[in-house]
Amino acid sequence: MGKRRLAILGSTGSIGTQTLDVVRQHPDLFQVELLTANNSTELLISQAIEFDANAVVICNEAKYKEVADALQPHGIKVFAGMDSVCDLVAGDNIDMVVTAMVGFSGLASTVAAVKAGKAIALANKETLVAAGEVVTALAKQNKVPILPVDSEHSAIFQCLQGANGNRIEKIHLTASGGPFRTWERERIAAAAAKEALKHPNWNMGAKVTIDSATMMNKGLEVIEAKWLFDVTPETINVVVHPESIVHSMVEFLDGSVIAQLGHPDMREPIQYAVGYPSRLTLTNKKLNFAELGSLSFFAPDMDKFPCLRLAFEAIGQGGNMPCVMNAANEVAVAAYLRDQIGFYDIAAVVRDTMAGVEFAASPSLDDIFCTNDLAKVRAKEIVDKIAR
Repeated sequence: MGKRRLAILGSTGSIGTQTLDVVRQHPDLFQVELLTANNSTELLISQAIEFDANAVVICNEAKYKEVADALQPHGIKVFAGMDSVCDLVAGDNIDMVVTAMVGFSGLASTVAAVKAGKAIALANKETLVAAGEVVTALAKQNKVPILPVDSEHSAIFQCLQGANGNRIEKIHLTASGGPFRTWERERIAAAAAKEALKHPNWNMGAKVTIDSATMMNKGLEVIEAKWLFDVTPETINVVVHPESIVHSMVEFLDGSVIAQLGHPDMREPIQYAVGYPSRLTLTNKKLNFAELGSLSFFAPDMDKFPCLRLAFEAIGQGGNMPCVMNAANEVAVAAYLRDQIGFYDIAAVVRDTMAGVEFAASPSLDDIFCTNDLAKVRAKEIVDKIAR
């Protein structure tokens, strides 16, 4: 493939830094054009200098001067605010946009990139959770490929390369089970955020790690899979796989199942997305099947992890309800990380917010942004009532 010019949105986060590690290993294949961050100025500055970025955006406008002063001697253009991100992703100098921002904040820039006809390497699952129908329709209209970066969705995508157009009978979406898989419910209820942040397999940001502990992350992935692969929620089965070696499986009408395996290293799905359709070399740990021993699989316990059930309920209802659920979860997780609420209060905040925000069956993009704002206000009210 020719040299691919990248915009990496959220370059200082877990996915962003690992994307740059892939770029670092293949400087002949990629050119970094745009980097963005919210607050991490020191890392953004060092990334911009190392990769000779054309431009950077610091979304926190209060930190603009610090970044601009540091990068001015290097001739790197500096901008501030989300509006700048949306403008710059549409530039003629960009071929692919890696959407690695966390949360709903990634929606506007992803939509801008899709409208500009840019290929999307999607790590921001909330984009499709909140606005899947709108975004996938825009992608089809603009003939834009959305290449999944999540390990599970990358696995499904890779399995489908061998499907020859045959219909999917079932998607088996694997979950590690998080740090509390073997804990009793009473012990989980008392778990502090610092315990929930100890994921057994994956190195991720704080919000995603808490979502993994509640299994909301898997619920978000169910909704994302529905839109990415144009399937019904009933087609998607969640299975707990503690070893995190099988990243997901696709079952066909004849009962055959194709699986994608690898060590839990996010650089693998990242390189597949940014290099697609080529597979790139990677300095990662390779599988040794003789050393693996056995692999185990279990049904998820939705009594211990009610967030997963709430996600199925949200996508079953459809409309703006997944957006409501996602907004409430963002508020609740932030409160849990501040030790304001308990572990199971996260699910309670999400449930009560879903019950308290008006349902819209066919929301427009403007409706989605409005729903997100209303749901966050409602969720914050609920958090304030139960805060300890």
